[in-house]
Amino acid sequence: MMNEVDIIEFISEFHNDVFDPSRISVIVGAWLLCVTVGMVSGPMFGQANPLWWIFVNATFGKLGAKLDNLNRKARDLITRGFILTIIVMFLSFGMGRFLEKIALQYDFGGVSEIVFLSLTMAAGSVWFGLLQLFFAMRDERVSDGAYYKIARTTRTNLSSLDDYGITRTGMMMAVRSFSKAFVSPALWYLMLGLPGAFLYAGLAALSWRFGKDGFTKGFGSVPMALEKLMGVVPDIFAGILVALAGLFTPTGGMTRAVTALFMFKKSMPYQQGGMPVTAMAYSLKIKLGGAVNDTDGSAMKRAWVGPNNATAQLEKNHLKRGIYITLMAHLLFVAGLAASFLFASL
Repeated sequence: MMNEVDIIEFISEFHNDVFDPSRISVIVGAWLLCVTVGMVSGPMFGQANPLWWIFVNATFGKLGAKLDNLNRKARDLITRGFILTIIVMFLSFGMGRFLEKIALQYDFGGVSEIVFLSLTMAAGSVWFGLLQLFFAMRDERVSDGAYYKIARTTRTNLSSLDDYGITRTGMMMAVRSFSKAFVSPALWYLMLGLPGAFLYAGLAALSWRFGKDGFTKGFGSVPMALEKLMGVVPDIFAGILVALAGLFTPTGGMTRAVTALFMFKKSMPYQQGGMPVTAMAYSLKIKLGGAVNDTDGSAMKRAWVGPNNATAQLEKNHLKRGIYITLMAHLLFVAGLAASFLFASL
C-alpha cells in the first residue's frame, strides 16, 4: 500500500513528466518555426498540412485508395482500414521514438527537437494560403495556386462550389488546422513527447485522407475513431480558445460562442470540424458547413452550424475576419503556454 508520502511523490513526478517546462519552450519554438517558414515559403507540395501528414499520404495514400474499394462490403473495408492504421501507428510512434533519441544525442541547443516537432504542425502555410485566397477574391482574379492549395489542403472539389462555398471552406480550414495541426500535437507532445505528437499526427493524416468527414464507407472508420479518441479533448480546448479569440476580433463575440459550445445540439459534429468550427460560426455570427464533394468525387453532406439568423453567403471580408480570429486563437494558446512556462519555472 502506498502511504501519503509516496502518493505526494508520485503526483510530483507525474506533474514534472507531463508539464516539463522544456517541452513548453519546444512547442513555442516549433510554432515560431512553422509560422516563419510557412509565411515565407507558403504551402509545401501544394498543401498547407503538416509535413508528417504529407509524408504519410505520399507513402500510403495510393495504397489506401486501392484498398478503399467501394465494391467491397463495409466489414472488409473496416478490416483493411484497421490493418493500414496499425501500420501507420507503429511507423509514427517509432519515428517519434527515433527522432527523440536523435534529439538527445544531437541536441544543438534544443534546436533538433524543435525542428522534429514542427513536422507535426502547420501554421504560417495555412495563413499564407488563406491570404492568397483573400487577395484573389478581393482583386477578382484567379491567383496562381490559390484555389488549388485550399482544395488540396482540405481535399475539397472547389470547382463545384461558388465563392460563398469556397470562403466557408477556407474559414473552416483555418480553425480545423489550428485544432489538429497545432493544439492536438502540442498537447500530446506535452504528455508523451515526440512519440505522442507523431502518433497523433499519423492518425490525423489517415483521418484527413480517408475519413471523408465521417462519410466514409468503412475504410476510414478506424483511424477516425482513434483520432477522435486522442483529439476530442484538444478539440474542446481549441474551441474554447477560438471563442475567447472572439473578444479580440472585430464584430466577434465570445459569450454566444461559449454558450454554443456547451449546447451540443448546436455543435458541428467532431468529424466535420467540431468545437473550433462551432466557436468560429457563433463568434462571427455566420453559417459554416454545407454539402461538398471531396477530390475523389465522394459526396459529403456536412451539417450547418451557426446562429439561426446568420448568413452562409460569406465573402472576402468574412474570410479576413476568419483569418484574424484564427491568428488570435494561436496567440492565446502561445501566451497560455508561455505563462505556464514562467509559472513552472518559479
